[in-house]
Amino acid sequence: MITPQPQPFAFYGRVSTEDNQDPESSRSWQLTRATTLIQPHDGRIVAEYFDIGQSRSLPWQRRTQANLLLAALRNPGRGFSAVVVGEPHRAFYGNQFGLTVPLFAHYGVELWVPEIGGPIDPDNEAHELVMSVFGGMSKGERNRIKLRVRTAMAAQTLLEGRYLGGRPPYGYTLRDLGPHPNPAKAADGKHLKGLTPDEQTAPIVRQIFAEFLAGIGLFAIAEGLTASHVPCPSAHDRARNRHRSGIAWSKSAVRVILTNPRYTGRQVWNKQRTDEVLLDVDDVAMGHTGVMRWNPATNGWSPRTSPMSHSSTTRPSSRPKRYCNDADEEPADNTSGSAPATRTSSGA
Repeated sequence: MITPQPQPFAFYGRVSTEDNQDPESSRSWQLTRATTLIQPHDGRIVAEYFDIGQSRSLPWQRRTQANLLLAALRNPGRGFSAVVVGEPHRAFYGNQFGLTVPLFAHYGVELWVPEIGGPIDPDNEAHELVMSVFGGMSKGERNRIKLRVRTAMAAQTLLEGRYLGGRPPYGYTLRDLGPHPNPAKAADGKHLKGLTPDEQTAPIVRQIFAEFLAGIGLFAIAEGLTASHVPCPSAHDRARNRHRSGIAWSKSAVRVILTNPRYTGRQVWNKQRTDEVLLDVDDVAMGHTGVMRWNPATNGWSPRTSPMSHSSTTRPSSRPKRYCNDADEEPADNTSGSAPATRTSSGA
């Protein structure tokens, strides 16, 4: 009697930073679901394709491992006759299923999904409807994640005055403000960080504001700092500015400092946004790519922020308006370059 050979399968899974999961544990549970589905049918996984750090919004052709899997479909000696996914939400986004499954059918490779209970029948309208629903749910889930994160960050900036991360402005450094207020994050050792004036560079910021208010121009301020052998911002922080020469102060560096609302004691967030635009307008199936764009200062920034008036950088006699972070805090003096310490979460 001839013993039937197990059917060879390839496994596909995916995890990204937006899923907020450990890649190894995510791979394990997706692989477990896939194995549980195929084992009763004498299935055996002989190849794995697992994308890490790739957004579900990327079409299969632009995901590293998914693209390798598609290339393997074209190879008659690929070593597997079917592909099993552990979780359709992570494999297919939007209309990706409708754009991908014809390739499986063309090369005679079955696609198995736990929610179907076995292989997908390309000619079965019910199967296509179910997978289309999962694609829509996946897209909706990603949109909800984005909305929750952005709303939470706006609330933290508006209500708590948090510094949400990023490079400290010139003249500031970060200090530890204690354990994270979220108990789970505090248990993981995460701490809040706050902006505090830097002993070395804060006096330079005060000098820049004082000279500008005295009527000295941007170029003259920059020339004076260079002549006094004061390291410019890129020279002061070479570790993060290796791409800059750091030779001298420029008037653009002085302008950036004078127009940065953080020196008025206010918190800033959401000056830029990421818009998703088509990668190729002639091939919509290639999906979208992120493009950074500036938000209008009038309605795009966090409600807690307000840009410094341009008049303050063109009229030396016009002192910039002072703001404060909280009602019980004194406003920061623009001529001192200091600001109330604001909080940031290392895991917010």
